[in-house]
Amino acid sequence: MVEKTLDLQKLVEAVEKEVVEWRRHLHENPELSFQEVETSNYVFEKLESFGNIELSRPTPTSVLGRIVGAKPGKIVALRADMDALPIQEETGLPFASKNDGVMHACGHDGHTAMLLGAAKVLSQLKDEIEGEIRFFFQHAEELFPGGASEMVKAGVTEGIDGVIGVHLGSQIPSGIFTVCYGPVTAATDAFDIDIQGKGGHGSAPNATIDPIAIGVQIINGINQIISRKVDAAQRAVISVTKFNGGTANNIIPDRVSLGGTVRTFDPEVRKQIPVWIEKIAKGITEAHDASYELNYMLGYAPVINEENITKLVEQTIVETFGESNRVIANGIMGGEDFSAFSAEAPGCFVFLGAGSENPAENYPHHHPKFDVKEESLIKGVNYFVRSAFKFLGEK
Repeated sequence: MVEKTLDLQKLVEAVEKEVVEWRRHLHENPELSFQEVETSNYVFEKLESFGNIELSRPTPTSVLGRIVGAKPGKIVALRADMDALPIQEETGLPFASKNDGVMHACGHDGHTAMLLGAAKVLSQLKDEIEGEIRFFFQHAEELFPGGASEMVKAGVTEGIDGVIGVHLGSQIPSGIFTVCYGPVTAATDAFDIDIQGKGGHGSAPNATIDPIAIGVQIINGINQIISRKVDAAQRAVISVTKFNGGTANNIIPDRVSLGGTVRTFDPEVRKQIPVWIEKIAKGITEAHDASYELNYMLGYAPVINEENITKLVEQTIVETFGESNRVIANGIMGGEDFSAFSAEAPGCFVFLGAGSENPAENYPHHHPKFDVKEESLIKGVNYFVRSAFKFLGEK
């Protein structure tokens, strides 16, 4: 093992200051999904400066790094996402976003900085590596169809034996790792329904086909799907989040639209929900002599942690950080396109706490005051480095 010839912990600790500096630079200069030009250039230049890393650009705004060890072995990939969100920052940080209306409000700046730190450490250990370590600096996690699937199509996962990721969590105490076996994040599908009725004067609804009244009935029907169609042992969510129509208080409109999101883990439930939504929309509109158009969009697949690599990662966390810093948890209903990578090879995706001890300071992800405790970043570096060595060392 590498610990016999080099003090790995000292190498990790040595990059802590740089990791914080990199994170602050990235936070100050955020870029939206598919627009990460300067971000990817910055990452490429940093990796190039480390040496011992083969670099390429699988897509215009992503970066692939490869360290091919001196000895043969397996191939493990480590992943970080780089994109920001269309949010106006309100943190008041001295390194707050300089790009108006764009903010790192989900921790991707931290993910990128942590993986850069791991790459710097591992670049110094090329002669100790058995196999190959790949670094996926991914673009466009926040915007479907996502950057992970584009990188997979470009061939970055060819030949890999496992892929490991991490997501900072502002609602989790700093330094705590939460590990899920099986489902980690849900499928993220969406739907829009346009309802065509017949408009008219609000004083004479009998002379109209009221699309608002019809839309309300459709929403009520959709809201019963989970409680009446899905097994109570399954976890699923349907939220209607849009209802648009009408122009004046005394006018019944011709047309309204509604839409929402669907979150599932089970493939069969995911397959059935659009069928049920269509039946509800069709039945209610026909009953009222109206018509409808349903647009159902499949989003990211669920992230499912593979058992063996998850056991290995959990063991690494316990050995490195202690049992008190590892929590076994259930999956969340949020989405992640890490699933595109873990569909190609066994994957493990965990959450690393980056929250304050004071809950009032912990704003949720995608909030204009979102922030992470930078003390967690070096733990993310350690997690990546140790997990990579652990995976490559397993026969």
